[in-house]
Formats: sequence, structure tokens, C-alpha cells
Amino acid sequence: MDEAVENTLKGVTLFSILKKDELAAVEKHCRWRTFAPHQQIIDRESPSRDVFFVISGKVRVVNYSYSGRGIILDELSPGSYFGELSAIDNQPRSARVISIAASLIASLPQKYFLDTLETHPKMALQVMTHLSSLLRGATQRIMDLSTLGANNRVHADLLRQAGEITDDMKTAILDPLPIHNDIASRVSTTRETVARVMNDLARRGIVEKKGNSLLIKDVQRLRDMVEEVRGE
Repeated sequence: MDEAVENTLKGVTLFSILKKDELAAVEKHCRWRTFAPHQQIIDRESPSRDVFFVISGKVRVVNYSYSGRGIILDELSPGSYFGELSAIDNQPRSARVISIAASLIASLPQKYFLDTLETHPKMALQVMTHLSSLLRGATQRIMDLSTLGANNRVHADLLRQAGEITDDMKTAILDPLPIHNDIASRVSTTRETVARVMNDLARRGIVEKKGNSLLIKDVQRLRDMVEEVRGE
């Protein structure tokens, strides 16, 4: 990691409601560890119950098919957390998490995580809202895989990466530049298909590569292309 990162949870949105002394009490129970790029943090079916917080770096949530093909479920940036499902339901991990950049991760034992939620109902509501968002996103991805062709799944993935789309939004920047293999993994297609779709979007003036980022030049047109197929 290029710069020293302070061992603190103050950048984690979930803890934003805590007072300084309350946050310090939670930090006291955390374990802090730096992970190198591509290092595994937790494995699927692991019996651990800790909850993890991304302090710096970036991590990827991924599962693998029986053939060994990786399926990317999510990528998490500083301020995010993962592992709360196992802490709540006492079941094994549902996915593998690896670092994709040098990352500082704080882990909080299940007992202290649940104790904190019990004494801070607003935090518990935040976790419920977060889980609801994950469920809605998973439902949409299942629908896309069931109803959209590969081309349209790539279009939908670009929109997801752009974040919340408003009616007056004209352009969006995806930074860093999306990697074709990663898109292919998320939408269950091949890298070659992604490359073909991206080239087609560029020819139509919808996207344009700008250095190390991708400019979506016509967000509304891309959204219309997806919604037309979804029937929305």
C-alpha cells in the first residue's frame, strides 16, 4: 500500500451514527490485517462468523462453478463491509472474497457485531436496508440472466456500474476502465462477446474510451436499449 492507513472504522458508513467513544469501543475488538492483491480473505463454506470492513483497497466477492469458472458477485470499496450473513444466520460463508488491490481489512467477531446492532437499532435498520438492496439486486440479475440476451446483459451491467440513473442524466464515467473478463464473469458470457458488444456501442457513439476510463456518452439511449428488452 502506497500510504500508511490508520486503523479506524470512521470511514465505514455503517458506524457513522456512533459517538467517538462508542466507535473506539468497537475498534478495540477488531483485528486488523493487510492483504496483498489476489489474496483470499475468506473462502466459501468457511465456518468463520466475523464481519469484515474494507478500510482501504478493494475486494471482490466471487463464486466458482464446478468447472472452475469464476462468477463475480460484487466488488467492494473502502467503507463497505461483508460477512454479515454468516454472523446473522450462523451458516457457512456463501461466497469467496479476495482482495484485488492491497487492502486493509478490519474483522469484528460475531458477538461484538450483534451486540452493537442490539444496542443501536438504527445500525440494525441500516443492515436490513443493505440486505434488502442486495436481494433486490440479485433478483434483477436473475431476471436479466433469464430474459436478456448476452448483448443486453452487457448493456445492463454497464448501467449498473454507472450507479443510479436519473431522467436528466446524459453521461457517466466508469473509472477505472471496465475489464472485459470481469464483465463476462458478471453476466455469464465470454470475453469475446463483451469485446464485440463494446465495439458495437463505440461505433454507435454510445460509449467512448477515455484514457483509463469509459465514457458512456448517451446514458438514456443505453437505458432505453435495456428497458425495451426488459419490457419496462
